[in-house]
Amino acid sequence: MLHTWQWQNWEGMPYLTCSILEDFTHGFFTQQFWLRPPEELTKILHPEALGYRLKQVHGNTVLTPREITNLLANSENSENTEEVKLAEGDGLMSETSLQAVWVASADCTPALIGDIVTGQVAAVHAGWRGTARKIIPQAIHRLLTTGSKLENLRIALGPAIAPEVYQVSTQTALEVGASIIPQDDANLLLAALESLPDSPILPDPHPDRLRLDVRRVNALQMEGLGISQEQIAIAPYCTFQSPEYFFSYRREKLKKVQWSGIVSR
Repeated sequence: MLHTWQWQNWEGMPYLTCSILEDFTHGFFTQQFWLRPPEELTKILHPEALGYRLKQVHGNTVLTPREITNLLANSENSENTEEVKLAEGDGLMSETSLQAVWVASADCTPALIGDIVTGQVAAVHAGWRGTARKIIPQAIHRLLTTGSKLENLRIALGPAIAPEVYQVSTQTALEVGASIIPQDDANLLLAALESLPDSPILPDPHPDRLRLDVRRVNALQMEGLGISQEQIAIAPYCTFQSPEYFFSYRREKLKKVQWSGIVSR
């Protein structure tokens, strides 16, 4: 099944949706919405939903709104209350209906997950570090503990930097690659990764560099869990190569982001 990506329009500004998540109100918002926080963007998706976000730290922690509330309540009892305004993590999953979960990204992969039976959702920020730590499988495992089944999940991987323009060190590529092929020997791991169909590793002219497809690695991680290719959609947009729509940290060296969010049913 071919999943389609559609441009939507809100007051003259574009954002993306994907047919794989047609059961859910969601959006991969562009840089045109840069000055609008997730609380405002939530109202675009659903006027009655409550929005949640995190302080993203390139890890693999996935939290629920209740856990965020508890963490922030505990932080208010500590001495550095002014520093702690957001809970730290890189994934959010809903617990009840009308909860909008948000992640920010520039070149990293924003993943939105929906369960077509339970109506629960998750949003994940998966850069190379989070991908190496299997953050999307972590989010999926948490959904399974609350009643989801693998076959009912639908996952959209939004705009992110494409492998053609994503040069990384060989060490970084191998660290990410080890998340799908456990292998301690660097040469054997590289050979195994390069032999994969639609390999996430591409050559680079620099002898100590490779090109890395982070979204492909995330898809392979999910397939390793038993999720079919038909349950995964990958956006045909590169943040680095689409300056009219998306910020790219690698392109601009500016800490600007675009937001991606999904609302639970």
